[in-house]
This record gives sequence, C-alpha cells and structure tokens, in this order.
Amino acid sequence: MQRLSGLDAAFLALESPSAHMHVMGIAVLDPSEAPTFDFARIREHITERLALIPPFRQRLAPVPLGLHYPVWVEDEHFDIDYHLHRAALPAPGGTAELADFAAAVAGRPLDRARPLWEVHVVEGLEGGRIALISKIHHAAIDGVSGVDVIAHLFDLAPDPEPRLDLELAPAWVPDRAPSDLELLGHAMLSIIRQPVRMARNGRRIIGRAVKVANRVYNGAGRAGLPLTAPKLPMNGIITPHRKIAFASIPLADVKRAKDLLGVKVNDVVLAVAAGALREYLQSRGELPDRPLVVSVPTSVRTAAEQNTMGNRVSAMFAALPVELDDPLERVRRINESMSDAKHLHDDVGATTLQDLAELASPAVLSSAMRLVSSLRLTDRLGTAVHSAVVSNVPGPPFPLYLAGARLEAIHPLGPIFDGAGLNLTVISYLDSIDFGFLACRELLPDLEVLAAAVPKAMAELVALVDAIGAPTPAAPSTTRRRTDVAPRPVASTGLSRVAPRSSP
Repeated sequence: MQRLSGLDAAFLALESPSAHMHVMGIAVLDPSEAPTFDFARIREHITERLALIPPFRQRLAPVPLGLHYPVWVEDEHFDIDYHLHRAALPAPGGTAELADFAAAVAGRPLDRARPLWEVHVVEGLEGGRIALISKIHHAAIDGVSGVDVIAHLFDLAPDPEPRLDLELAPAWVPDRAPSDLELLGHAMLSIIRQPVRMARNGRRIIGRAVKVANRVYNGAGRAGLPLTAPKLPMNGIITPHRKIAFASIPLADVKRAKDLLGVKVNDVVLAVAAGALREYLQSRGELPDRPLVVSVPTSVRTAAEQNTMGNRVSAMFAALPVELDDPLERVRRINESMSDAKHLHDDVGATTLQDLAELASPAVLSSAMRLVSSLRLTDRLGTAVHSAVVSNVPGPPFPLYLAGARLEAIHPLGPIFDGAGLNLTVISYLDSIDFGFLACRELLPDLEVLAAAVPKAMAELVALVDAIGAPTPAAPSTTRRRTDVAPRPVASTGLSRVAPRSSP
C-alpha cells in the first residue's frame, strides 16, 4: 500500500459531479508505415508497457470515514479491457468530429472502484489517421509525470530494440484487498506522526505568508494576483458538459520571436494566448479594460523525484494584458509579469501548496468545496479568483512512435473549476507547439473561435518581428514532419497539419 500525498488527495477532494479532476491527451497517429496497426495491436502494446506505469494497475482504497488520505493498492481484479475502448468518428473525421467526441469523453468522471485511467482508440480520422484519447486522474499524475507516461508508451523508432527498462521491471503481483480494520490501523500510524509534520508545515506557511504580504504591500510589480481578475462569463459556475478545441503554431516562429525580443519561449506562448483571448473577447463584446490573471502550474519536481508518479506542482499567477492592442507591448508586459511572478513564487516557496494540502483533511476539503459550489460563491464575488489556467509542458523535439505508427500531433487537456471555466494546456513536439483548449460548454460554446485565433495571433507577432529584422535563422531541423502535408485555413486548426495536401 502507498498512501496518497495531501496534494494528490486534494485532487480527489476537489472533484464534483461538474468538476472532473482528470487530465487528458489526444494523440494523432499516422499508421501508414506500420506493418499492423489496429485495436488488437494497440491493446497488445499497452499491455506490454503496463509494468512501466504503476498507476495503470493501482486502484484507490479509501480509509473508512475519510479519516485519512486513501492508499493505492495493486488491483487484484485488474482487467485491461475495462480501460480500453474502441470508437469511430462520423464522416468526414476531421477536427470538429474529433473534438466533439473528446468532449463527450471529458464530460464523464472516472470510476473510482477501478484504476483511474482509460484510453479510447478512435478510428475514422481523415487521411487514415487514428487517434488515442487518454484520460488519467490528476491524483495520479501531473504535467511532467504525464510526459513520463508518454515516454513509457512511445518509442524512438517504428521498430525499436527491446527496452531495458521493460526487461528490468519487476513482475507484477496484485495486492490482497485490505480490510477496513487494516486501513484504519495503517491510517492511525500515519496520523500519529501528523502533529509534528503539521506544526512544521504551519510554521513554514506562516513565515512565507509574512514575506508574501510584505512583497504585495510594497508592490508586487506586474505579477498577477488572485482576486484581481475581471469578472467574465467564463468565470461562472461550470456544468459537467465540455467543449474542446485544438490549435497549433510553428515552434520556429516562437523561437524566432523569443530570440529577437530577448524573452523566453513561455513568454511568447503566453503572449500568443493573450492575443487570441483579446480577439475572442472583443468579438463577444467582453474585452475588459485590465489584464486577465491566469494560473500557471509550475513543476517543483526535484532530480530525485524524476520518473515518479503523483503531483509535484506549485502555481504562479501571471497577468495577460488583453486590453493592450500592441502585440510587442503584450510580450514585454508578460515578460515583466512572469519575472515578478517568479519572485513572488520564490517568497511563497516551492512546497507551500503541498504543505497546505497536508494541513487539510480530505473530508474537510471536500465539504468546503461542496459548500462553495452550493452557495455559488464564485458567482457572488465581484471579481474572479483567476481568469483561466494556462499550462506549458515541454515535449520531445524528436519523432515518436507507438507500435510502429508515427505520432503526428498531441494536444493536452487539463481540468476546469467553478470560477475558471477555461483551461489552456500547451506542449511542444517536433517543430510545432500544440494547444489544447477545454472549457465548460455552457460558458464558452464557441471555443473553436478562440482556438482559430491562436495562429492569427502568432502570425501577427511574427509580422512585427520580421518588420524589426530578425537574426539569421538556424539550419533547418532534420526531424521535420512529413513534407507531403500542408495546413488548411486558420479556422481548421489541430488536425490541419496532419491532413493530406489538397489539390491546388
């Protein structure tokens, strides 16, 4: 048995019938050069890799009366066929059809009596592509450990050599289901040590709170601050219904802007997101006169914690100046905001979020969230706690393969909450940066309009960079994507860069 950390357990406690705390990934695969690639082959491949991904065969064992955090146990009744599903898209099998299907998957919670994951193998995509839609509970992984799952499932070649990590993996042995008495006894032993740990965490939190209060009092610069965001329709109470959209931009364009403007890749990504949000909000007549405040999840995983599951995350708050018309000024402001946010985050401390989670019992946290939802407190506030969640995860710059099929694109998706009905998650892969948008359908029914604004915002920024004059570009990458594909018009993002080239 392995007990969940306070932060892992918090993602369970935060879950409600409307707020589903799972993360998702939509991988688009080209099987044209794979000898055999069908549902049976995918099932065989995932079965082979289970030994490398412990959460895939672990289920939750809750402690009676919620007295302590649940524990992970090896599921004695594990059945992979419960977790793998097969589906086909209706014609024409494009971006819209895939997004609608993924939204339906996103709107259903995972079964807590089973290991908390599922994969949908989706056939019928245009050009003969196949999509894998994965769904894993946030209690088991964060963004970085999600990339580790990708590394375990995918290979560097279509026909790889036998993997050493798989050969060295210990044989799997399911656990005997623990009794309630055993769970209570194990919890009591852990609770005995709680007062010392809670006192230590409490002292740390108080000391950090004083430092943060001093910095805010003396001026936090351009860092975003919770409860200062403009109240927008997307900051309402969410329903269980989801809307999904995709977009992609060239990584070379992002790096070109980054190099010329002297900022970071993440600054450019946030500036593109700000430009897209500005156009979207303006089209709806909802453009505010002050910046949005977005939560930016940040990995605090140490070197010793690499290749481990669970959550090692904190968060920074950045101001997105959507009220500014000048894209270059937005980049500059975001660079300043992220710099100030990092200083504020240093004052908060990398482990404060985890320390806070350890102080609250699962039952108390779950009750508090139900109270907030039932009283509709986020609707009663005159301002938003934060506008949205924007997460940027670095991905591999080299091609990946699953059972011989080449990975063409991957779009990550994160959860949403009451008061923040939009999540934008970004990952780089090869020569592209892939965006995944997930929102409450009732709050943002036209989410595809926001996704379509992303390439426009990038093109606008690149045009200004080119007007300034950019440094000599680097030699082209040897790992570029297929040259027989071309993007469709901006309004059809996501799968557009993996669709066959249309006739002139």
